[in-house]
Amino acid sequence: MKLLLAGKNVQKPLQGWPSVEDLYVFISVARHGGFGRAAVELGQSPSYISKRIAILEKQLDTRLFFRTNRVMRLTSEGEKALEGALQVVQEMDAFLNNFQQWRGELTGELTVGCSLGFGQAYLSDAISAFISQHPSLNIKLILSDREIDLMQSGTDVDIQVGDNLNHSYIARKLAVNRRILCASPEYLARAGAVNSLDELIDHSCLIINEKNNSFGNWALTDGEQQVLCRLNSHYSSNSGKVILNWALKSHGIALRSAWDVAPYLSTGELVHVLPQWYQQANIWAVYTQRTSESPRMKVFIDFLAEYFADKSLSQEWQA
Repeated sequence: MKLLLAGKNVQKPLQGWPSVEDLYVFISVARHGGFGRAAVELGQSPSYISKRIAILEKQLDTRLFFRTNRVMRLTSEGEKALEGALQVVQEMDAFLNNFQQWRGELTGELTVGCSLGFGQAYLSDAISAFISQHPSLNIKLILSDREIDLMQSGTDVDIQVGDNLNHSYIARKLAVNRRILCASPEYLARAGAVNSLDELIDHSCLIINEKNNSFGNWALTDGEQQVLCRLNSHYSSNSGKVILNWALKSHGIALRSAWDVAPYLSTGELVHVLPQWYQQANIWAVYTQRTSESPRMKVFIDFLAEYFADKSLSQEWQA
């Protein structure tokens, strides 16, 4: 069977074209390495996922996966099919988004990752404002203090706090931010004032161990020189919220983002320690080359840059 498109003969496969929905299922199964997690991601049953893969294999007349009781991995034909499926889905996605933009709408899905602290305190409100402007867009916000693999997780963009970036990705700065040293007045009265970086070794420093941050050291700058401070601490956590709580309860000195401690500096519950020293920790949108051309991604990141510029995050703690 042949179709006539723009004056060209296009051969239609006897089995018919695979549906875009089945390509989405295929991509999800390949990413997760099994039906179960793909089913959770897509909101379907494992039996439905299995059925769609079987239909796709029949349409392509090839085996896409090697299957055992515990492992599913792509065949060589499956790897080639995955490349094509990603291309088709991206082109279809671009087509739909360009069409909807012409109509003044954004549609489709956008998966956003972020740390718990910044996500809850700031990004959730930013996305709420974005949703009000683009109600037809499906948005999934995933908050975690673990490092995200954008390719494997299916996350479109990760909003990161800190300048320790993966250079395999594209990064756009959204806002200026610093991490600053702070402690409660009660702790400083008990342990003594801190007059130099060298004295930090004699104090209880509250260490956060998250993502790929260096554990047990603080890299600080005064704008001219960079110093790696060796610390002495018996207290650490992978949660920034826990570290902040311990600082408020007078257990030691914390290095926290300015936006995080601003309210407590203004009330006097925390005191800014060694104010000339800080750690640059800007807010970034991090994404892959694959998603960089998505119209909804461009609109979303432009919106965040404008939103946080208006909020002046870097100035909040100085107010």
